[in-house]
Amino acid sequence: MHRRALLTALAGALPAGLAAGCARRTHAQDALRFAVATEPRNLDPRLATDALSERVNRLLYARLVAFDGASRPVPGIADFEQPTPKHWRFRLRDGIAPFADGEPVRAADVAATYESALDPATASHHRAVLSVIERIRVLDERTLELRLREPEPLFPYHLGIGIQPARLVEAGHGFQREPLGSGPLRLADWPDPGRLRLRRRADGQVIELLTVKDPNVRVMKLLRGEVQLLQNDLPPELVGYLERQPRVRVARAAGVNFSYLGFNLADPATGQSRVRRAIAHALDRSAILKHLFRGGGRLAEALFPPEHWAGADDLSPYAFAPGLARRLLREAGYGPERRLRLGYKTSSDPFRLRLATVIQAQLAAVGIEARVQSYDWGTFFGDVKAGRFQLYSLTWVGVQSPDIFRYAFHSASLPPDGANRGRYASAEADRLIDTAAAAGEPARQAALYLELQHLLHRDLPYLPLWFEDQVLATGPGIAGYRLAPDGAYDGLATVTRAAAA
Repeated sequence: MHRRALLTALAGALPAGLAAGCARRTHAQDALRFAVATEPRNLDPRLATDALSERVNRLLYARLVAFDGASRPVPGIADFEQPTPKHWRFRLRDGIAPFADGEPVRAADVAATYESALDPATASHHRAVLSVIERIRVLDERTLELRLREPEPLFPYHLGIGIQPARLVEAGHGFQREPLGSGPLRLADWPDPGRLRLRRRADGQVIELLTVKDPNVRVMKLLRGEVQLLQNDLPPELVGYLERQPRVRVARAAGVNFSYLGFNLADPATGQSRVRRAIAHALDRSAILKHLFRGGGRLAEALFPPEHWAGADDLSPYAFAPGLARRLLREAGYGPERRLRLGYKTSSDPFRLRLATVIQAQLAAVGIEARVQSYDWGTFFGDVKAGRFQLYSLTWVGVQSPDIFRYAFHSASLPPDGANRGRYASAEADRLIDTAAAAGEPARQAALYLELQHLLHRDLPYLPLWFEDQVLATGPGIAGYRLAPDGAYDGLATVTRAAAA
């Protein structure tokens, strides 16, 4: 059955009286249900690496540092100062919430959290960036200082780990399944892997995260009142369908998650600058956004959006120019007699596979044969990390620190020591990254990062694609949920539902 017909049939499957009964039962159970595409895997902020776990952990744990609208570090639960280039002092703010068990948050808890993340036995992925810490010293119940081995102007960006109680850290508590923090929500129940129940500390509202992998089923559950909120992970045609439903409200916000095509610069074909530029000019990114995404995004020219303090707003886009693409291919030695054949890896997600097919067709129009290879997420990402690709597409999610340039593009950051998966090597890029990281003055840093982004735009280790919009769909009576540009679930701390009529 055609997808639209299927949606229409299912939407009308329940008689009106039965549908109303379902809605009444939902209200009676006093839980807001939020359907998500995947399940959280680890609710220990020192160890979580998947996006959903990190989004839930933001609600369960408070952090030393937060970020403003331009992604600059600002106080979270602590004010901070830098008396010397290698010395940072933090003082817990007045009125911060206690841990969920009622115990106050003390400087010793902050110290224990970070000392544990630094301990090799913890196996925290944060250890690499925190290794610049030489010593942590608690001065009193509210104050601690961190001494660094060397100056690190970007140091506050590394301080986003949720704070855990020292007594539980020292006891080896299993935070992965039994989280305990001082965030706005706490764990209520985790009866099975696909159902996580959280309780909002301010008013006792229960919020259930229900794992529903199929987007069609998520939409049906929203229409039938079985869930009240959906965020992202929906094909554009389903979003459009929901926008036409009278009892559903769809909200959009500009996103900052960066989608790109990655190239293997160690490959004989994609390692050629002319080939990468040919691919850039072969793609009609605006048409893809307009027709495939239905306008749900904005073009990207760099990893950060222009509103980021280190963003670049003066980069000239790679124009859609098929003739220029063909000329560049000829200069690189490819043409009708010797066609360029590339492997293009992507995930098995249906929409991402469809996107890859569109890109494949646009490349074919200039004489590039791209063989789309789709895999389950684990296999796909494993290949990307191992450098087993010529071309792939991915998205950086929730990136705020300019340290991403070192992690993704410095020649010393080849896996497993970083995410320079395309083997980009540029002495000039290394110099700019190192100089910017050491520059203490923000204006000087911004100027260096701007110069670096011009270099990356020219060299094309990545081809920037777009920043996809954030999308929220809610059922009747839902209010107070504010979409975050990076897709965080912070709106669950404020969302409300009108009482049943």
